[in-house]
Amino acid sequence: VPGVTSLKMPEPGKKPVSAFSKKPRSAEVAAGSPAVFEAETERSGVKVRWQRGGSDISPSDKYGLAAEGTKHTLTVRDVGPADQGSYAVIAGSSKVKFDLKVTEPVPSPAPAPAEAPGAPGEALASATEEKGGSPGSTSAAPDGSGAPEDPIGLFVTRPQDGEVTTGGSITFSARVAGASLLKPPTVKWFKGKWVDLSSKVGQHLQLHNSYDRTSKVYLFELHITDAQATFAGGYRCEVSTKDKFDSCNFNLTVHGEGSLASVLGSGDSHEDQHLGQMYERIAFQHGITDLRGMLKRLKGMKRDEKKSTAFQKKLEPAYQVSKGHKIRLTVELADRLGALEAVPPALPASHRPCSLSLYIFESVGAKRTLTISQCSLADDAAYQCVVGGEKCSTELFVKEPPVLITRPLEDQQVMVGQRVEFECEVSEEGAQVKWLKDGVELTREETFKYRFKKDGQRHHLIINEATLEDAGHYALRTSGGQALAELIVQEKKLEVYQSIADLTVGAKDQAVFKCEVSDENVRGVWLKNGRELVPDSRIKVSHIGRVHKLTIDDVTPADEADYSFVPEGFACNLSAKLHFMEVKIDFVPRQEPPKIHLDCPGRKPDTIVVVAGNKLRLDVPISGDPAPTVIWQKTITQKNKVPAGPAPEAPGDAGDSDEWVFDRKLLCETEGRVRVETTKDRSIFTVEGAEKEDEGVYIVTVKNPVGEDQVNLTVKVIDVPDAPAAPKISNVGEDSCTVQWEPPAYDGGQPVLGYILERKKKKSYRWMRLNFDLLRELSHEARRMIEGVVYEMRVYAVNAIGMSRPSPASQPFMPIGPPSEPTHLAVEDVTDTTGVGAGGLDGYSVEYCREGCSEWVAALPALMERTSMLVKDLPTGAQMLFRVRAHNMAGPGAPVTTKEPVTVQEILQRPRLQLPRHLRQTIQRKVGEPVNLLIPFQGKPRPQVTWTKEGQPLAGEEVSIRNSPTDTILFIRAARRVHSGTYQVMLRIENMEDKATLVLQIVDKPSPPQDIRVIEAWGFNVALEWKAPQDDGNTEIWGYTVQKADKKTMEWFTVLEHYRRTHCVVSELIIGNGYYFRVFSHNMVGPSDKAATTKEPVFIPKPGITYDPKVESLGPWISWFKNGLDLRADARFRMFSKQGVLTLEIRKPCPFDGGIYVCRATNLQGEAQCECRLEVRVPQ
Repeated sequence: VPGVTSLKMPEPGKKPVSAFSKKPRSAEVAAGSPAVFEAETERSGVKVRWQRGGSDISPSDKYGLAAEGTKHTLTVRDVGPADQGSYAVIAGSSKVKFDLKVTEPVPSPAPAPAEAPGAPGEALASATEEKGGSPGSTSAAPDGSGAPEDPIGLFVTRPQDGEVTTGGSITFSARVAGASLLKPPTVKWFKGKWVDLSSKVGQHLQLHNSYDRTSKVYLFELHITDAQATFAGGYRCEVSTKDKFDSCNFNLTVHGEGSLASVLGSGDSHEDQHLGQMYERIAFQHGITDLRGMLKRLKGMKRDEKKSTAFQKKLEPAYQVSKGHKIRLTVELADRLGALEAVPPALPASHRPCSLSLYIFESVGAKRTLTISQCSLADDAAYQCVVGGEKCSTELFVKEPPVLITRPLEDQQVMVGQRVEFECEVSEEGAQVKWLKDGVELTREETFKYRFKKDGQRHHLIINEATLEDAGHYALRTSGGQALAELIVQEKKLEVYQSIADLTVGAKDQAVFKCEVSDENVRGVWLKNGRELVPDSRIKVSHIGRVHKLTIDDVTPADEADYSFVPEGFACNLSAKLHFMEVKIDFVPRQEPPKIHLDCPGRKPDTIVVVAGNKLRLDVPISGDPAPTVIWQKTITQKNKVPAGPAPEAPGDAGDSDEWVFDRKLLCETEGRVRVETTKDRSIFTVEGAEKEDEGVYIVTVKNPVGEDQVNLTVKVIDVPDAPAAPKISNVGEDSCTVQWEPPAYDGGQPVLGYILERKKKKSYRWMRLNFDLLRELSHEARRMIEGVVYEMRVYAVNAIGMSRPSPASQPFMPIGPPSEPTHLAVEDVTDTTGVGAGGLDGYSVEYCREGCSEWVAALPALMERTSMLVKDLPTGAQMLFRVRAHNMAGPGAPVTTKEPVTVQEILQRPRLQLPRHLRQTIQRKVGEPVNLLIPFQGKPRPQVTWTKEGQPLAGEEVSIRNSPTDTILFIRAARRVHSGTYQVMLRIENMEDKATLVLQIVDKPSPPQDIRVIEAWGFNVALEWKAPQDDGNTEIWGYTVQKADKKTMEWFTVLEHYRRTHCVVSELIIGNGYYFRVFSHNMVGPSDKAATTKEPVFIPKPGITYDPKVESLGPWISWFKNGLDLRADARFRMFSKQGVLTLEIRKPCPFDGGIYVCRATNLQGEAQCECRLEVRVPQ
């Protein structure tokens, strides 16, 4: 409905999915004034970012950022035209956009002169004439600065009321601000309440629009030319964007003879003019703003309809049908011969029903039917039925079926930060659906974290990085139902691979705190004595991958404090202390010997431990006058063994057998990774990024002319262990295996605390951790694996510093239980040099050995898949044992061994016929078909085969015998009846034999029945009787077929089929005709070639009826109908009538021909009809 906006309010009690409890609103600020935007978050401590044009806003002279608890404020100082635009605030995964509009300062308006009473028309005189100087051309919205601006809605300038004389022109203008719009707005012009002027564009009315890029204002114009009196009335302009709507009403007054007031008043009297103005006011109050509206009201009034002369039954006012279903629109005419035209005027000319196959017209008697087979939304229209000059109309409403859910949503459980994707499938492609969370609809405007995707009938909801706020119940709602699923988001546990350590540094030195956590995306806050540390030019905070680093340059005593790193979103706190080392140098007299000032000097080395990758800084305070020379050296040791063992009574002196060779390396570089810096009172030894090679004993020597001093410092570099070697898999079972590995070659200088084991599927990229507590042993039994799936394993080593890199993946393996021992091992055949073994599984190894020996010899170098094999080249006469193992990916199974030794020698095998199952029954073949009987047999040596029939040897060339070492074949090329009988085959080896019997039956068509005769004829019936055929074709008679033929045409029609008896009654014969009858016999081969036929015709008399030539007897009129539609005018149907037999022939039937067919016979005495149903199936 124009002018009505549908708003959907959120359900009460539902919390919106947003991190903001109060959102900033768009503002309009005068140039030079400050603009303040406020936002409040649901909880305190949330990090909030302000953006403009997609870039973050940082504090400056232009922008001020403030945060106090949950309240956050953005202040834009000294607003100018350059500050106008779109802004946004982001907290977590929620983003809210707002606009800032800058206006020019408005000067104080001058007092307007009071309007003179009695001249209301002067307010409308501001309309200026169009260019061209036409006296009747005016403009209702001038471009001058005097046009009022709209500070609230979308309009900058609204259309104003206007007046025009008959035949003149006028233009109404509306301006819309476009600075904050991403797309051009949609503008509609209406006259009255319902008339859309976009459909009336033509000679008298034009619509124009333009865009000014300088002022970013859209201009929309309604131009009326050659104004008529009917153009007067109320108008409305509506403008809408994606999320806003505004409208404005204005009036047009047309002066001249054609106005409504002039029509009502024929004279110029003041009373008639007053009456016309009053009528217009009353009509406007009741919603009738023009004559067209009045006509629509009158059209809706009830009126008495006159009785139609063309229609006996009209269409209903409206019909409703579901989409895809069929509907029929039927009218009944007063004249059954009247011509009809059915037109759906709502369709374009190209969719007229006469040109579409979806529209079917039927004419049955006085009824005229329009059938729409498969209704679509395009068929939702108004339809008319025209007969002569009369019409009847109706409206068809097509109801769209509800969208059903064919595959529901599935519950999901993820960790914080993981990707979530819900998938649901509906019954229709492109269906409109709604996604809801805890009953609240999800929209793209609310937050940018949800992504909606359509793929045919599948709909997806994607959350790239899940948070704890995303947990809840998600639903997909359609017009036919909804699917519900639950999302459970669990907190991710944070592991600390390297914690921060305490530091002791001197003045002006650099302090670096470094830690490493398991998640690269975790952000954190550095605290100093419990307060957040603000970075500046001296204090720097960095985050690279999993490493978080705090660097303090030029350390001062004020930096001595407790420092902590707190990861965001985790209950974890990493703390360390920074100690400031203050070196005090007392006054010493000149000629002071050099001295190294350390807490623990001496010959016993002091061990300094540093983590690999960290910076090592040895700050050695020195003194001496004159200033001493500092020499740094690193001791390189080599250990040589000498052939000397410890005394048995002195086990503690075992180390005395080693000879140590020392070599010293001078360190004097002042730049690079390892450097030495010396000042008057201290010497600094620095190693950037400590490595394993930096480990050793460092000798610091200071010399001056007075003396020297020396200190040994031992540096130990500790690191995470090296990656272990690839683990080895053993003892693979159905769902478990044993994983073994070796310790890493280097433990990082710290003892290995344990190991972490991971597993993944071979085709996957995701590793799954198998243990949460460290494994102390070097093996582990992994369980809960899926049998038949290929896996890989890898292991990590863990010490006090952290976790090593992963080891290389193990060889792929498949959990599967080793097979059991094979069953039914048997020796099937033994000759002088061979033996055969059989088993019950595939993948076998066969071995043999002599009796009394323990050395097993493989019969084949590789595995075999068959369950039997021939072992060749065995020694004749030897006693051999055989064994078989089953193999799979888990390894070989237990062997099965022959119970008794097998003697390799030739044996005698008893003859045995293996008669197939289908040859144990009677074998039937038709005459002329080939006969091929194959019978396998066994026996050694080769047996002698003998065939006989009925105890007599086979003779003749038609029956041939073919023998091989393993089978015998009986072959007949073309079978005849004489080949039927009992056949016997016999095998013989010496005095042993075996026999088998086969029964062969050759069948043929039977002969015709015998002695057919008519027993009795009465009324419309005839009784027949016959005898069984003389020859049944060597098989059982299945039945008889009885046929009749009229004496005149001699066309045979079947009366009975598959009839089992030898007598029957033929009924429904036609009076006055003579008939012949014949009978065929049937068996499994088919019907007999000939039939038994009656010799004389049987005449059916007309009892009690005499022929009167005076009475005119007209034959019946035959009519065929399909679904009530007469078929006589359709050329696809042919109708025959022969001697009382009526036939309807359909040429090239199709599925459309299916239906109910009726045959109707009519004469002067009455009518009779019969019907049947036809179903046409399309071949697959």
